[in-house]
Amino acid sequence: MKNSFFNRLFLFIPLMGGIIFFTSLTEIKSQTKPAWIAPSSADAVSNPLKGMPDAAAAGKKIYGTYCVVCHGDKGKGNGIAAAGLNPKPADHSSEKFQSQSDGAIFWKMTTGRAPMASYDKTLTATQRWQVIDYIRTLKAVK
Repeated sequence: MKNSFFNRLFLFIPLMGGIIFFTSLTEIKSQTKPAWIAPSSADAVSNPLKGMPDAAAAGKKIYGTYCVVCHGDKGKGNGIAAAGLNPKPADHSSEKFQSQSDGAIFWKMTTGRAPMASYDKTLTATQRWQVIDYIRTLKAVK
């Protein structure tokens, strides 16, 4: 009986070591995911709703439904689902995010890249532009 316990233990220890090793390789690989950059052609796409007074208000409602869970209510990338995501959700209030063109953000929302979903089939083009107009209001949020 004692011998059986030690045989299992000697099988278990290398197995756990292998799991830990491969898990850390996966984490290292996912942490080094290249920056997500929209194609330069996206920068030429203009926001057709820019300057329309009701667009950001409509976008805020959509943001509350689809974006808050990952990006948080102030867009900081700290929503309730953020802890389990790698890479972490973007901080929509940051200078880095805000410096992107509306077209680049629209392209990312449309295309998606894991863990960020594609909203091409979920939201209409108008709704995606409304969300972008709302995201622009988060710039001043500290």
